[in-house]
Amino acid sequence: MPVKLAPFYPIVPDIGWLERIVPLGVKLVQLRIKDATRADIVVQTRRALDVTRAHGCQLILNDHWDVAIETGADFIHLGQDDLQTADLAALRKSGIRFGVSTHDETELATALSVNPDYIALGPIYETKLKVMPWAPQGLERLKLWRGKIRTLPLVAIGGLTPERAGGVADAGADSLAVITDFVTAADPNARIGEWLDWAAGKRL
Repeated sequence: MPVKLAPFYPIVPDIGWLERIVPLGVKLVQLRIKDATRADIVVQTRRALDVTRAHGCQLILNDHWDVAIETGADFIHLGQDDLQTADLAALRKSGIRFGVSTHDETELATALSVNPDYIALGPIYETKLKVMPWAPQGLERLKLWRGKIRTLPLVAIGGLTPERAGGVADAGADSLAVITDFVTAADPNARIGEWLDWAAGKRL
């Protein structure tokens, strides 16, 4: 049975951000830790699991499949490079679900070949988070992916805002992954509130 993802999918860089936003009502969050020791990632993941479980929120750990197994996390996100090195058999044995990033047809075929629990496409719009080797995908590509993956959950990422959310959802995205829009907001908590309001309306 396909996994059901919450419409709003914030991605945070550390446990501090996660502990800040999950109590606001977030039901799906990715912990994407960069430039940290493995020991620190384990500690942050354990704390993240405590927080998310206490608030009925699904935690998705980015990249670190071995940490997911060690800590009991049940969902991870893999980029294309990570997909080549992760022990998928070990993940499945542990009952860990995973989503996969895609940016073109070749990557989509690679992702589908390993039977992921969701497919992510990005960047939908230009993003300021980092320099991307891919041009913005746009809504037409999102619609194309929707048709290709059928009932598999589709995550959109890149340049998303509450104002753009309706069009992205209408194009076929089940869940909208967001980083820069709230992290750089003057009032991040208020911006999270806007996203949660949108997500609540989407479920009606």
